[in-house]
Amino acid sequence: MVVGAFPLRDKVAIVTGGGSGINLAFVVLAVSSGAKCLIADLKLSPEAESILQKNPGKIAFQNCDVASWEDLEALPSAVISAFGKDTIPDIYIAGAGVFEPKWSNFFNDSETDFYRTMKINAEHPIKLTRIAMRTSLRANKPCVVVVVASTAGINGTYGAALYCASKHAVVGFVKSMAPADEEENVKIVAVLPGVVDTPLWTGAEAKDVAAQFSFQAEGAITADEVARTMKDAIEQSQLERSPAKRSLPYGDVRPNEDDIEEQS
Repeated sequence: MVVGAFPLRDKVAIVTGGGSGINLAFVVLAVSSGAKCLIADLKLSPEAESILQKNPGKIAFQNCDVASWEDLEALPSAVISAFGKDTIPDIYIAGAGVFEPKWSNFFNDSETDFYRTMKINAEHPIKLTRIAMRTSLRANKPCVVVVVASTAGINGTYGAALYCASKHAVVGFVKSMAPADEEENVKIVAVLPGVVDTPLWTGAEAKDVAAQFSFQAEGAITADEVARTMKDAIEQSQLERSPAKRSLPYGDVRPNEDDIEEQS
């Protein structure tokens, strides 16, 4: 048995990173299509706050650090608290991610025990998928997992080596999990957008990296475009694959020279 067509209407979705950007755009689209969404994020953007207030009973918020397995494990119970007893999530969006932050960067040596980028971008989608599979199998119902990856998952860029590694990891994971659709009735897919006009590039903390990679909004994909692709990936029984409109920017981008030298 395979999941097949899976319309959003009357479904319940967990959306990590839904407080802004691509994933907030998906929340808006999903709710307009008749679904309910639990946003799992560290905080809500002002736009998300407004959308939440306008959609009581349809959107809920759960504070969640996706690097914490405890926080991820709490999400199915949070769905019950938000939307009622016996409510089982139908859709899991592993959308939270970071792009080369100063606090978790291959060249900056700012961490002493692990790369938090890998926990957020790679480990969290893998763990969320396991939670989705376990929860759905216990309830004997199908589900869909969408991992928001990137064209960086099939390309490489010297100046974003850690980010590319994290996205390669989840692309490989999703490929490996393809049999789960037929064997477990759990469809696991990934979307691989290129550069998207979101706070990942335009936020206050992104100024340095936006300058380094020469980000230009007019050449970027919109969050709404990616959200529509996510919707198609969930709903369609046979996915139509199209070439990316734009890949990770400028494959010849180098890290900042001051960051390359070993930190003392």
